Amino acid sequence: MLKKTGMCAVVALVLVQMSQGAIARPLAVVNYGGTLADAQQSAFIKPFQASTGIDVTASSYSGEQAKVKAMVDGRQVSWDVVEVESTDVGRGCDSGMYERIDWSKVPDAAHLSPAAKTRCGVGLFAWANTFAYNTKQLKNAPTSWADFWDTKKYPGKRGMRKSARGNLEFALMADGVKPADVYKVLATPAGVDRAFKKLGELRPSIQWWDAGAQPAQFLVSGDVVMSTVFSGRIITAQKAGQPLDIVWNGAISDYDYWVIPKGSPMKDDAMKFINYTIGAEQQNAYLALQPGGPSNSQALAKMDAAQLKNLPNTPEHSRVGVVNDREFWDEHGDDLDQRFAAWAAQ
Repeated sequence: MLKKTGMCAVVALVLVQMSQGAIARPLAVVNYGGTLADAQQSAFIKPFQASTGIDVTASSYSGEQAKVKAMVDGRQVSWDVVEVESTDVGRGCDSGMYERIDWSKVPDAAHLSPAAKTRCGVGLFAWANTFAYNTKQLKNAPTSWADFWDTKKYPGKRGMRKSARGNLEFALMADGVKPADVYKVLATPAGVDRAFKKLGELRPSIQWWDAGAQPAQFLVSGDVVMSTVFSGRIITAQKAGQPLDIVWNGAISDYDYWVIPKGSPMKDDAMKFINYTIGAEQQNAYLALQPGGPSNSQALAKMDAAQLKNLPNTPEHSRVGVVNDREFWDEHGDDLDQRFAAWAAQ
């Protein structure tokens, strides 16, 4: 009887330990790869491991939300902290893919910009979706989306991300819509038709990309003369001596967010990691390596003039740009994504 009782106690203890995650694995952090991943490894992951003793493994993806959904639906969640774009935060939250953020447990919440605080996502850094060009290839610098579309004045291929998001706004600005009116126009059936018609004009010259590191590679190799880009990637390439320049006129400013897939067995550690990355000191360390705007306002005081010049959300850039309308894409994203996919496949 004593042996049996003892055995039951051991089994019970093992079950409790399993439920508490004693049979642990490293915290799985997923980002967009490239120089961004290198910067996170240096500024976040290594020092976080050293200061907390929590083991972390990092991997990259191209933003495929279907992968997260499959994990959540199958209750086999192996990713704990995932970097996503703003257009995926709201929809993922509504569909139950991501855990809700308890903002009372975010020490730096008061220092985050309103756009960095959502129901299921914590803003990591600000960036811009815009276009760049190779200064050695073009004698006259392009200055607008109209120039991006002008293949007679600027012959050659155009790199574009294979996505409705951003491209539809760019098309409308190329067609003469003011940045402040882009989402007002795009919210109408006529505006959507107008955007796709303008995209059609450029179709023969488009070279698609899907990974953030590709545009700089295309531009340096001469595969394209201009490309839509994520601003930080080009600033990093400039620092490496590449002859690339950014056009801020008509840029769409946005945030990348951390989310926690619903059902992550390491939710508490995931939140510790997220809180660590949005601290002012860690934000500065990260943005010194991966250009962008801090989500934590306290980090601004430690940024140098060169960094401040390249922030996507400066007053100068904001006057000539667009702020990504997350609510618009939450409401219309599915329909526009489907139409774009059908258009791109033609």
